[in-house]
Amino acid sequence: MLGGGGEPVRPGTGDDTGCTILHVDMDAFYASVELLERPELKGRPVIIGAAGARGVVLSATYEARAFGVHSAMPMTRARRLCPQAVIIPPSHGKYSEVSKGVMEIFYAITPEVEPIASDEAFLDVSGALRRLGPPARIGAMIRAQVAERHGITCSVGVADSKFVAKLASRHCKPDGLLVVPAAGVVEFLHPLPVAALWGVGERTEQALRRLGIRTVGDLAHVPPATLQREFGAAGGHLAALAWGRDERRVSSHVPDKSIGAEETFAYDVDDPAAIRRELLRLSERVAERLRRGGHVGRTVSVKLRRADFTTITRSRTLREATDVAKEIYATSCDLYAAAGLERVRLRLVGVRVENLRPAGTATRQLGLGERETGWREAEMAMDRATRRFGPEAVRPASLVRPPFDGMDL
Repeated sequence: MLGGGGEPVRPGTGDDTGCTILHVDMDAFYASVELLERPELKGRPVIIGAAGARGVVLSATYEARAFGVHSAMPMTRARRLCPQAVIIPPSHGKYSEVSKGVMEIFYAITPEVEPIASDEAFLDVSGALRRLGPPARIGAMIRAQVAERHGITCSVGVADSKFVAKLASRHCKPDGLLVVPAAGVVEFLHPLPVAALWGVGERTEQALRRLGIRTVGDLAHVPPATLQREFGAAGGHLAALAWGRDERRVSSHVPDKSIGAEETFAYDVDDPAAIRRELLRLSERVAERLRRGGHVGRTVSVKLRRADFTTITRSRTLREATDVAKEIYATSCDLYAAAGLERVRLRLVGVRVENLRPAGTATRQLGLGERETGWREAEMAMDRATRRFGPEAVRPASLVRPPFDGMDL
């Protein structure tokens, strides 16, 4: 809730009438999940990410963030800012399991859930009010259930629009709940820095500052025609957001457009065998995510970034949609070979599958005399083993690598 100074106060003391949009965001999600198994690190700066020179920060505890560490920061810079931090390599399987459990909590409250990432989602709780009570109470219930079932905390923003709800959850982090009353949106927004608005990146912020616009309130009082002249159609969008106008509704059926994975090497690599091993590992990861999400896809693409940061992408549309790593890998290798980079030093490679559709709607047409290979069934068996015994339980022999081969995993 908003107190007199715009600070969050206890649920139940403000007006949440009409504030049926919730934004729920886990607090330092990856780091919080890791600390469940390392309680001795609580209260210390912890960074999740690959420790190599080319690694990036995936998550950081708030103790590390106090030193300026944030997600997507190069690990080398993070370690300079906070040399005493404990570095933990990521364990994506654990995060996926907790994310699935958190999403189950959301869907038990309302079917109107729009996941934004593995650790955040929008909820429209208008249909749950009679059953569960007012929005603030529902937000408090979510926070309690996430903490009780999974041992981590989340922050909840409650408002009458997605834009304001997301700002509210950010404003009350960590481990908070903030309602922005419909009548208090302008009071909440206008003191904020203009960079808080969706669509205001570094360049747009610099352009706004040149015009003397530093806060959302400054922007709100600029004539829309001036903003449109300076920023085109985006100017009108910014003007609307500055007054809290956001007509977008929670979309509970946003299909995945593509599923991909990429990796930055610890050092530039020009060995085709090493590149293909990485393409295999990424193909395995993408295929598993396709099967887990119930998707198949027809278009396979590879991303190849050279040592000079030049990025090349190549793609191919298959005859049949697939979720089989062997097929994705074979296509990826063909695309890599066709790019003519087999002796060029690369710093990053990626694999992506696009043109997705539900797996149940796809059929495979066998040619005359062609037999089923059984690869999909074998990979599904690998999925089951991985879920039971961990991500390293079953993998292709070529991925059982010797130590210190230079890969930044």
